[in-house]
Amino acid sequence: MEPLSWTGAFAPLVPVLWTALAAVAILALLRWIAGFFLSEGDTQTQSDGTLAVTRGPLEMLDLATWWALLAALAVVAIFVAGGAALAEGAGILGAMSRRLLPVWIALASTFALSLTFKRRLGLYGKLFDSTIGMIGFALVMFWVFAAFMGAFGLIVTHDPLGQSGAMKNELPGMPYTRMLGEVAEGSYPYYLLGGDNLGRDVFSRMIAGSWVVVQIAPMATAFAFMVGITLGLPAAYKGGRLDELLSFLANLILAFPVILLFYLLVTPEIVETGIPAYMAAVMFLFPIAFIAILLNSRYRTRPALNTPLLIAVIGGLGWVYLSLISERFGPLDILPQALDLFDIPGGILVVFVSVVFVNSPTVFRIVRGLAFDIKTRDYVAAAQTRGEGSWYIMLWEILPNARGPLIVDFCLRVGYTTILLGTLGFFGLGLPPESPDWGSTINDGRKLLAIYPHPAIVPALSLLSLVLGLNLLADGLREESLRD
Repeated sequence: MEPLSWTGAFAPLVPVLWTALAAVAILALLRWIAGFFLSEGDTQTQSDGTLAVTRGPLEMLDLATWWALLAALAVVAIFVAGGAALAEGAGILGAMSRRLLPVWIALASTFALSLTFKRRLGLYGKLFDSTIGMIGFALVMFWVFAAFMGAFGLIVTHDPLGQSGAMKNELPGMPYTRMLGEVAEGSYPYYLLGGDNLGRDVFSRMIAGSWVVVQIAPMATAFAFMVGITLGLPAAYKGGRLDELLSFLANLILAFPVILLFYLLVTPEIVETGIPAYMAAVMFLFPIAFIAILLNSRYRTRPALNTPLLIAVIGGLGWVYLSLISERFGPLDILPQALDLFDIPGGILVVFVSVVFVNSPTVFRIVRGLAFDIKTRDYVAAAQTRGEGSWYIMLWEILPNARGPLIVDFCLRVGYTTILLGTLGFFGLGLPPESPDWGSTINDGRKLLAIYPHPAIVPALSLLSLVLGLNLLADGLREESLRD
């Protein structure tokens, strides 16, 4: 069985792609230089009273750059669509495109539905009026879909933890050489992105690593936002000694360098003391409190609905809470094994708690600053005049009007968390040593980087693309929220 080339039957299109990309780079550079010397096209009033814009050299350069970019994207689209049809016949890129076919279908369906109903989807719908926002959204959702589908075995080609002595440091596209006793019927015949220093499939570990990020980064950031919102709103709305106390505690945590604080929380010596487990027991109460207060402030005038709703919500969330903090043979072994809903590895729980603890003070300060400004608005005074409760005003008047900046910060903070997870994995802290997370994979691959760069470059580019997507998504949301 012959090794796969990168493009297979589409090799003649490679020069076209490089030419288009070079044209984009050159034209963008010329546009940047010309911007210092030339002015934009003039706006003139025609005889019928309408305005017409005269295209100058800068506009022509913009148009040429856009067409060169479209040409490059068209070639990429051919690689993706043709590769999905030809699979190995289109080389490594084609085989990966075929494996990622469920992701392409889910991504296309999401965009089609979103563009169709965007006028009914609020800020999310307005995101599709921003080119930058759509690119960022596509990158983020690509990894989200890849993570979920990879977790169910729809994409990965081999066991991410499985090792093959014959495939150590093999280059991308090499056939899956089997040693005696390793033959498995129906196994994928190639290591699409090569093997690492232990003979593990780099492509499968890339997909499995995205699942680690998708599990931890968004959920931990959401928990941090619930902590920050639950404390930041009353600090700003009530003020006084409560604000002074909470601000002092937030500033105390923020006085420590973030990376150093992260390292201290995930070191084995700290974990053995049980401190992260007790921190989880405290911080995981905040989502329950946030949701319960949110519902109670909304339906407190309707006790027939409010009371059973709160009982059901607090009971269900309480069970989830006990399952999260309960660890077999750990410092908080609370629930019987039969009632424990989750079996979260200790390393992941420690990293999760650390992310929540480190991000909460920053979110608190952002929410506090926004609430200080919004509480002076007329609609807040109108709610006070109607006799609404404090929590109702905070959660249903102030918080919705702060959603724009908070959503943007949420996207950016998920990106920061992704980088922190990669940093921790790179230094071998927090997550298990055999974890396929991108940071650990980069650390494993760097040892032979000069000879075999592919085991480290693949997860590094994956990390880069996800963080870039989150940043572009945040820019698009910021741009659209400012238009409201």
